[in-house]
Amino acid sequence: MGVVYYANYFVWFEIGRTDLLRTLGGTYRELEAEGLTLPVIDASCQYAAPCLYDEELIVVTRGRLLSPIRVAFSYAVERPDGSVAARGRTEHAAIGRDGRPRRLPAFLREALSVADMPAPPGSSS
Repeated sequence: MGVVYYANYFVWFEIGRTDLLRTLGGTYRELEAEGLTLPVIDASCQYAAPCLYDEELIVVTRGRLLSPIRVAFSYAVERPDGSVAARGRTEHAAIGRDGRPRRLPAFLREALSVADMPAPPGSSS
């Protein structure tokens, strides 16, 4: 059909999250080495316009601390002209190797407690 498959947006969101964590001073690999995972507990995407194959796109990612063990990320898939093709949101829980909730590392709690994250699409806040 010449347009990007809808589920690929979630792959782009994951790449955006990974890059954001790196800019905040850590990596997923380091979190996992410390016995911490961040499974997705909620995900959504609102598609505004189709993206075409081989089209240049930018994924803008922001994070926000919801609690010491929960974090949310918002995403905007944009074209170089600033038009938005899609907006999304994922929510994650910090889980230890034992499968129980665990506090996020201090660097992440501090960075995301001051991060500017817009309200999820469709919300009234």
